[in-house]
Amino acid sequence: MTKGIFEIPAAKNEPILSYAPGSTERIELKKMISDMRSKIIDIPMYIGGKEVRTTDRREIRPPHDLSHLLGYYYQGEKEHVEMAIDAALSVRKKWQKLPWHHRASIFLKAADLISGPFRAKINAATMLGQSKNVYQAEIDAACEMADFFRFNVQFMAAIYKEQPISGKAVWNRVEQRPLEGFIYALTPFNFTSIAGNLPSAPALMGNVVVWKPAATQIYSAAVIMEILKEAGLPDGVINMVNVDGSVGGKVMSQHPDFVGVHFTGSTGVFKKVWKAIGDNVMIHNTYPKIVGETGGKDFVMVHKSANVEQLGTALSRGAFEYQGQKCSAASRAYIPHSLWPRVKELLVSDLKSFRMGGVEDFRNFINAVIDEPAFDKITGYIKRAKEDGVEVVAGGNYDKTKGYFIEPTVLRTEDPHYVTMQEEIFGPVLTIFVYDDDKYEETLELLDKTSPYALTGAIFANDRYAIEIATEKLENAAGNFYINDKPTGAVVGQQPFGGARASGTNDKSGSYLNLLRWVSPRTIKENFDPPTDYRYPFMEEE
Repeated sequence: MTKGIFEIPAAKNEPILSYAPGSTERIELKKMISDMRSKIIDIPMYIGGKEVRTTDRREIRPPHDLSHLLGYYYQGEKEHVEMAIDAALSVRKKWQKLPWHHRASIFLKAADLISGPFRAKINAATMLGQSKNVYQAEIDAACEMADFFRFNVQFMAAIYKEQPISGKAVWNRVEQRPLEGFIYALTPFNFTSIAGNLPSAPALMGNVVVWKPAATQIYSAAVIMEILKEAGLPDGVINMVNVDGSVGGKVMSQHPDFVGVHFTGSTGVFKKVWKAIGDNVMIHNTYPKIVGETGGKDFVMVHKSANVEQLGTALSRGAFEYQGQKCSAASRAYIPHSLWPRVKELLVSDLKSFRMGGVEDFRNFINAVIDEPAFDKITGYIKRAKEDGVEVVAGGNYDKTKGYFIEPTVLRTEDPHYVTMQEEIFGPVLTIFVYDDDKYEETLELLDKTSPYALTGAIFANDRYAIEIATEKLENAAGNFYINDKPTGAVVGQQPFGGARASGTNDKSGSYLNLLRWVSPRTIKENFDPPTDYRYPFMEEE
């Protein structure tokens, strides 16, 4: 029983450490990377608090160092998803009855573990398993995941505090009930923080979860489970299974107690998930919540008044940090003819200075893409561009002998509807379209209609009227819109993240809006002076 109205600790964004030469955090992280590389670990599935293994054991190797073995994970099948669902449902009522402040304590402790004793481990796992450089791992695995846990607790408290007004002799109140079943969380490889947030956000609100991480993120996913266990999360609340997406999706969609999916991944997969849910809606005990953040074809629109040096840095970072493997990565840019020569000069200079290699060398800005299918898909676009006579401004080379390395590549097309201006590539490829300076508004309209996605985008301009025109004309082109900044790097609590159109349901992770999807409100009216006569005054005689 709760015996107080509690104020939770104020959430603050986790400071980003520098990892400068000689710093304590750099020394600690280097040692952790060395230690983790020296061990071959065994990663089971976690179902109802138990470690589950199968006969299908699969290797985990760094994408940038294919000769090195980090460990193994175990591939599950249909029965393991069913086991996880049963485990989750068996603890559902007990978890939902636990007072909210105890749930809050678990995730607040997890945040402190991430930002403290587990910081080096979660960063090292992300660097080795997902080929992220130290800065990209720090802002993701350590800082953003801690931010998600802390701010979600704050958002939860705010949601609970939001109450209706009450009239005379009446007390109205609203309860935010967890959902009556299990949530299925499907998470991507590219952000460890998203892998942590998608199962934990529903769990924080009192739900039980079956979590299917991407196979290419399992190395750091195991550390997330270790952190949650250390923080005191009860067995069965979050269950981690390693199965093919089609296997898990089929079991999920056909279970009567399935109540919601929390998804980040490709648009194509999300559409299949949505269809499977719709096909089985007659057997569900309630209408499932469908929350998804999917693809992007994120843009940078440039006006002739833009600061070219600022733009050049935004393109170099926005397009090529983490090898362009961000849903928000700049993938197409529209540059006025008058600025193109200087922009080209800056881009070529930056790309020439990029160091590419393994994450163990902190001087490397560019690392490997995640796996061979990604390598083949991305290089397929580059090959096609070369065959089609598209100008390769910079980069364009690749090699998968030692790891899945692709040079950051800048293309320039004369066709604003060329395939690399429309389709999501999810790799280090930026396509430029150079337009006539006097066709700014026309180009804005072109941009808005070119791609089905609407996740992130940016406008670079110093002319305030130009900024206002772009903000208006591109109103529906991006769920996260940036003015004179790169279209990546949304911060929890500052820029709620998500987009619409083919980019998802825009339920804004990193805000209270997402948490509202994992509860079902119940309105309670208590009457302190109920009437004792059915008659109303209007019924009296004249």
